[in-house]
Amino acid sequence: MHMKKFSLIILIVLAALGAQAQNRKYIGNFSLFQQYFNPALTGYEGSVVKTYYRDQWTGYQDAPRTVFISGELDLADLKSFGNHRRTGARSAAAAGKHAVGLSILHDTFGPFKESQFNASYSYNVALSEDLNLRGGAALTYNLNSLDQTSLVFDDINDSQYQNLLQSPNNRVHKLGVNAGLVLSAADYYFGYAVQDLTKGALAGGDPYLDNTYTLQHVLQGGYRRGVTDAFGLVFNGLYRYDSKLKGTLEGQLKGVYDDTYWAGIGYRNNLALTFTAGMRFKNQFKIGYLREMPSGKGSGINVGSNELFLTYNLLPPVITPSFKKRKPLSIW
Repeated sequence: MHMKKFSLIILIVLAALGAQAQNRKYIGNFSLFQQYFNPALTGYEGSVVKTYYRDQWTGYQDAPRTVFISGELDLADLKSFGNHRRTGARSAAAAGKHAVGLSILHDTFGPFKESQFNASYSYNVALSEDLNLRGGAALTYNLNSLDQTSLVFDDINDSQYQNLLQSPNNRVHKLGVNAGLVLSAADYYFGYAVQDLTKGALAGGDPYLDNTYTLQHVLQGGYRRGVTDAFGLVFNGLYRYDSKLKGTLEGQLKGVYDDTYWAGIGYRNNLALTFTAGMRFKNQFKIGYLREMPSGKGSGINVGSNELFLTYNLLPPVITPSFKKRKPLSIW
């Protein structure tokens, strides 16, 4: 354990110097939290509450821990809540035009603490009976803090640490704007988003995160299809790029049985392999687990990570079949 703690202290100091790690959060089950990456996907799965807990590098003291909770409301569902059922199927033509969302993410990593607040809105236009164009925007607020008293330096007089040591509070707050577009149908979606359009222009507080803000580009897509009446396949992909961390590509393939149980495997380019399983119960709940194992450049710490997630649809999902003689899928 002492060696683990010593290794983690080195990583924490490196994070304090570069600080770019604060700008990109990894979610193994990214396909279930689509609106976090692209606000146009707010309300894409109807009115739903989602949460996950991520324990990164399990077993390391002060390793990253993340808690996330979000709520999305398709305004077209408001008239259905009294009946506890949705009126009509969620085809492109029938889906609500307006949706709103709110999410909170809290992340700790050694002396770092970060809280993210995200308020999003999406607007949906039916291009045809089967095809939607969605647009969305989000206002974000980030609060970062650093407990400098928990850091240990080999040379406290080193100039590269002075921003940390001379700041009385080491708190940074930032307002940002995200925007995105998505083309979607019953069995696929593809979208592009930009995160932090202001690139830190609306940031304030202490300077230790100065020069770390950058515009992030996000490509996101998914495709699902029933193979037999009982079995289907779902693929989701995510690509993120910014000028500091460059590109990260992720993919996940799941097999789904009876639109209820699933198991899958995923890969984050040169960083990690993921294995996931879960189930839907009482029609409105989804619960699952993901195990992440480092690979490639991520193998410097040869310890896995764990994720647990739970989602609840406020109304039972109603899916319009798109393939004849195939049971439709509601799981991404």
